[in-house]
Amino acid sequence: MRPATAAAEHSGLRLDRFLALAFPDLSRSRLKSLLEQDAVRRASETIRDPNTRVKPGEIYEVCVPEPAAAIPEAQAIPLKVVYEDNDLIVIDKPAGLVVHPAAGNPDGTLVNALIAHCGVSLSGVGGVARPGIVHRLDKDTSGLLVAAKNDRAMASLARQFAARTIERAYNAAAWGAPRAGEGVIEGDIGRNPFDRKRMAIVRAQGKPARTRYRMLERYGSEARPFASLIECRLETGRTHQIRVHLAHLGHPLIGDSIYGRARRPPRAKNEAEEKAYTAAVEFPRQALHAWLLGFQHSSLHKHMRFESPWPEDFAMLIGALRGLNARA
Repeated sequence: MRPATAAAEHSGLRLDRFLALAFPDLSRSRLKSLLEQDAVRRASETIRDPNTRVKPGEIYEVCVPEPAAAIPEAQAIPLKVVYEDNDLIVIDKPAGLVVHPAAGNPDGTLVNALIAHCGVSLSGVGGVARPGIVHRLDKDTSGLLVAAKNDRAMASLARQFAARTIERAYNAAAWGAPRAGEGVIEGDIGRNPFDRKRMAIVRAQGKPARTRYRMLERYGSEARPFASLIECRLETGRTHQIRVHLAHLGHPLIGDSIYGRARRPPRAKNEAEEKAYTAAVEFPRQALHAWLLGFQHSSLHKHMRFESPWPEDFAMLIGALRGLNARA
């Protein structure tokens, strides 16, 4: 049971606002849940209405239960930990690892691995002893991801994502090359009305999405490049955003079986071209790597910035594609 006494400066505040000030380690969503669960009292009265106006001298008590056992089980799955402290953990996720348990992937996920790895340092998010996943990477996308260990870190990261102050940059290998060396792709993203398993740029019932891109390298002829290396920076975080936006631009990711299409390479003139064309056509996943992640640490009060080198398969693909630009 955690008490909080309203002072003169709190007079007239909504209860949920007062509780957020009194307990900064608890997120707004967590406090809302506690109100709905009859866990907030004033004297002997249970208060459920977040709109209740606070008066000076009133004492509110919040019953914060111990973290319940996590529904996902702990599983000893190897992790590449880039950084870890009592508040959060940064992981360099390999391609092929699902982030969160869901239909079709009930276990063997990053969440299962984090529960096992963090152990007692995982104080719980939302009253449950599980990591706080504030952003995700697709199963076959590799790279950096941050997870919160407690409500305070979760709330801080969530605010930063909402305010779009999180720094996220991806390297993408795409078919062809954009005419403009850099630009912005905008378009609301929602479920494809003809295929609910896919996302698409839609005119109605979508969410605003914005991606900045910059072409880093072009492979093949100037007139008709075979592929390119593109850096993408997210200003929003929609499902499959980079994959959908680059496909909309006419340059889907190499290896993307959902938003791309089978490509027939030109006739190879030498061994380097044969190697490059084969590497691209046979690449087994979407060629996307989250190489940069930056955010403000809620407890250390400093900016944290992490970089991830390309995984072996991505590096080999780019190496092969660079062979198209080699001069005899």
